[in-house]
Amino acid sequence: MVDKEGLLQHFHDNPFLQINHMELVDAGEDWAQMELKVYEGSLNPLGLVHGGALFTLADSAGGAAAHTDGRVYVTLSSSFTFLHSALPGDTVRAKGTVRRRGQTTCYVNVDVTNQKEELLASGNYTFFHIPEMDGRFN
Repeated sequence: MVDKEGLLQHFHDNPFLQINHMELVDAGEDWAQMELKVYEGSLNPLGLVHGGALFTLADSAGGAAAHTDGRVYVTLSSSFTFLHSALPGDTVRAKGTVRRRGQTTCYVNVDVTNQKEELLASGNYTFFHIPEMDGRFN
């Protein structure tokens, strides 16, 4: 069962996400949604949202979705496709949905959209469970 408040607090307290203006906004059993309100630091030299920002947002949403079972995971592998640019002023959301849980891995799909629900990117992530760290963040 998901400890939604604990998960939200854990991600809220993450300095990396704070620096990058990313926030876990909602979560439930086997899913989580992150949000980035695009700011100047999110942009590449062309004035578009940097692909690394979209990838990081998606990876974090996927990790949060995996973590909804209360176990600790790290990213093992990923495949990510960029489909459309995000622009200054956009609100970008990444929703991770668990597709399969195993004893040691968790497979998650993540879609990244803007405030108009346009698909910006999509990815698949495999997360590895680290049992010796379970309970550390609950």
